Amino acid sequence: MYKLVIAMDQEKKECILTAAISAFTRFGFKKASVDEIARDAGVAKGTVYLAAESKEDLFFQALHREVREWVAEDSRLIDPRTPADELLAMLGWKAMDDVERKPLIWALLAGEHARLLPQWSDRLDELRGLCARNIVEVLQLGIRQGRFRAGLDVEAVADILLDLQITTLLFHNRKSPDLPKRIERRGLAALDLIFQGLRPGVEPATAALSEVQRAVLAPTHQ
Repeated sequence: MYKLVIAMDQEKKECILTAAISAFTRFGFKKASVDEIARDAGVAKGTVYLAAESKEDLFFQALHREVREWVAEDSRLIDPRTPADELLAMLGWKAMDDVERKPLIWALLAGEHARLLPQWSDRLDELRGLCARNIVEVLQLGIRQGRFRAGLDVEAVADILLDLQITTLLFHNRKSPDLPKRIERRGLAALDLIFQGLRPGVEPATAALSEVQRAVLAPTHQ
């Protein structure tokens, strides 16, 4: 009987988080209403506050679930039999597509949540670190494969790569008709820079890509 009650409580909490994600995505943190979240979840307002200590806590939990699900989804791309540099490129392109369709994650990576809730900055930084977990895993795989150098500060590098993805989207006009070409050009140049550096005498990484590989790595922005 006790286990059944716990399972029902967890199911109810998931309904609350689902409703919260929907409300925060549509209206943002300030305008989202706890009353509406409770109504959409089919629970009393008091029940929401059993699942979260405050509206801020509810927002963090909703964002945490959104990030966890996104990271888990993208982790399925990571095949240890695939060269890590190819995996890194694929994750990069997919992440840029994903975050534009996930406003809560986009705002987290762009620093908007931290500006809105500065008292939660440490916890939000932890979530941002979770967003980079797949990149860290691929960098570690690349070291084991011998494709990346040993001694790489994988967490710092992952954070920088995540910044590159976000700034690419942040500082480019998304309504521009030539956006896909500009994003692809910037992405391929970034791959060259990341994999080969600035020194002369090294074949550009993108020159070695086959047409099939280019199709796989190409962005899908509309």
